[in-house]
Amino acid sequence: MIDINEILKILPHRYPFLLVDRVVEFEAGKKAKGIKNVTINEPFFQGHFPGHPIMPGVLIIEAMAQVGGILAFKSAPPPVPLMEGDKGGGAVYFMGIDKAKFRKPVLPGDRLELVLEVTKQRGVIWVFKGEAFVDGNLVSEAELMATIVDK
Repeated sequence: MIDINEILKILPHRYPFLLVDRVVEFEAGKKAKGIKNVTINEPFFQGHFPGHPIMPGVLIIEAMAQVGGILAFKSAPPPVPLMEGDKGGGAVYFMGIDKAKFRKPVLPGDRLELVLEVTKQRGVIWVFKGEAFVDGNLVSEAELMATIVDK
C-alpha cells in the first residue's frame, strides 16, 4: 500500500487538486489501484451541480492520470528522484487521452476505485488503460499517455 504521505512525495498536486487518497495495489511496471473517497466537502460540488452534486468527468480522468503518474514514477528505473517541494527531481506530465467514456455519475459518499494498467512503455513514455469503478461498477474508462521529465 502507498499511503498519502508517500503520494505527497511522488506527486506535485496538493489540495484541492490531489485526487488520490491511497494506492491499495501496486505492481511495478504493470498495474496500480488507487482510491479516491468522494465527499460532499469537495470544492467542485458547489458549482457542479447545486442541488444535484456530480463529480466532474474531467476530474475522474485527472484522478486516473494521478494514479498513472504514481505507477510510472515508482516503476521507472533509478535514479528518478521524488518530487519534494522545489528540490528538483522529475515530474510526470500528462500527454494525451483517448477513448474516454463516462458510464455512471460519481456522487458524494462514493469510493472511487481507479485501476491503471500499463499497455505500453518505451523509455520515458507510458501508455495506460484506465478504469474507474464505484461499488464494482464501471463508471469511466480512458486510455492515457504520460511522460517523465526532468523538473
